[in-house]
Amino acid sequence: MLFLLPPSESKAVGGAGLTIGQVALTFGSLIPARERVREAWLSYLASPKGLAKFGLPLFECIRDLDDLPTMPALDRYTGTLFDALHGRGLKGSGTENNRMTEAQFQRAKDTVLIQSALFGLIPATQLIPNHRLSAGQAIPGISLKQVWSEAHQAVWPRLENGPIVDMRSKAYAELAPLPDDIESFWVEVVAQGKDGQRRALNHFNKKAKGEFMRAVLSLPEPAASISDLKRAAKSAGLRLEESKAQLILITTE
Repeated sequence: MLFLLPPSESKAVGGAGLTIGQVALTFGSLIPARERVREAWLSYLASPKGLAKFGLPLFECIRDLDDLPTMPALDRYTGTLFDALHGRGLKGSGTENNRMTEAQFQRAKDTVLIQSALFGLIPATQLIPNHRLSAGQAIPGISLKQVWSEAHQAVWPRLENGPIVDMRSKAYAELAPLPDDIESFWVEVVAQGKDGQRRALNHFNKKAKGEFMRAVLSLPEPAASISDLKRAAKSAGLRLEESKAQLILITTE
């Protein structure tokens, strides 16, 4: 069973060891698409309009991407989902700097993938530099959805570790839709009030997904069934329901 996560707009700075130019990104078939997206993004950032909107530092960051220090994607991304995944609390709390255990990290290495707008699909432990490009960013002369959708057609058939649990946001799922012939489950997060009514969530959607993913990585054995996922959700104070190709993750208000 594999899990797909979205990236985070907020990222940790710095890194150490190998640069992105010294490591080989997984899924080599995506290299042409990665180069095409990066060149188009760099060209836009170098334009007067791009420089006026994003500034010189981002242009230089993308230009020098191959020379930047790296860290695992799980550590690079620092948004709400990833804070919950690591078990981090509020700033100033004793858990502010929590990081997942080595056992959880190794489990994630084999089972978790992240959908990046700049790199395409990458393992959660892939070494990546600090970067910036969101799924909704318009780049003149290129369609991120078209490029990534076509490029991933050669990637999805390689993922044969059972069903795929898709926890990406809709924007990132649309970048590279899963083929209909691959068994998958789309995860929807809702809050259930005391009156039994359910409503969709925004910020807490990400938090619930992170807590759920952390619980899945904490199971004694890798998740292999919906029952395993329900057990993980329960341990995180959540509830999971299955509805055809959808998993509904339920939290309380």
